[in-house]
Amino acid sequence: MKGSEAARPVAMTRRGEEGAVGEDRVGVITGASRGLGLAVARALAEEGWRVVIDARGREALEEAASGVHGPGEVRAIPGDVADESHRVRLIDEARALGRLDLLMNNASLLGPSPQPALADYPVDVLQEVFRANVVGPLRLVQLALPLLRRSPEGRIVNVTSDAAVEGYEGWGGYGSSKAALEQLSNVLAAEEPAVRVYWVDPGDMNTRMQQEAFPGEDVSDRPPPEASVPGLIRLIEGDLPSGRYRARDLVPEEPRRAGEGAA
Repeated sequence: MKGSEAARPVAMTRRGEEGAVGEDRVGVITGASRGLGLAVARALAEEGWRVVIDARGREALEEAASGVHGPGEVRAIPGDVADESHRVRLIDEARALGRLDLLMNNASLLGPSPQPALADYPVDVLQEVFRANVVGPLRLVQLALPLLRRSPEGRIVNVTSDAAVEGYEGWGGYGSSKAALEQLSNVLAAEEPAVRVYWVDPGDMNTRMQQEAFPGEDVSDRPPPEASVPGLIRLIEGDLPSGRYRARDLVPEEPRRAGEGAA
């Protein structure tokens, strides 16, 4: 979101109850009007976190924020992570809350739908994808690091994809942007030992982006975003070292029902 609307962000604030488990902790989550970002924001608010969330769509973000319940506080700031003034505003909101313990770079731009082959990929669109998926997250990291370094539990979670490491036909634009984000995360982990840096593949999910990536295909058989949340929470609130993870590998599978055989 650029132009006049991005220049007039509106914060929605809800004060939480006293005494929650994560009451003092503050997180910034981008791309949280739906899907994985919203699911993580809900989970953290229920734990007492104070969360700053964003998305490009003002109405959708405000509706999402109104549905985040729990003892934590929610501040919804509409805008585009490709816009510098919006990025500064997000970190300023965390600073106003007194600290920052988590930056979750979840917002992503898919690019054209259906995904074109690299031979036909519009270079100007590829630049937009990289601005949203690589440059935006890096700039947010740069702005957030002074606060994250002061936190005893400072975390950066960059949401990536298996398209970053696999050669899927038609995924050269989005996949290469996520590959760049992964290597950026890898180097950042080496340079910032006081902050835990995670780059996380959440797996296939039944989301709008997944549907846009596969137009005309039924994606309702994919797991909901909530299936990836427990693994992300383990990274956010646990003590795992910096590195690349697959969210669903971090949570043990449910025991098979009695009499259920191996697949």
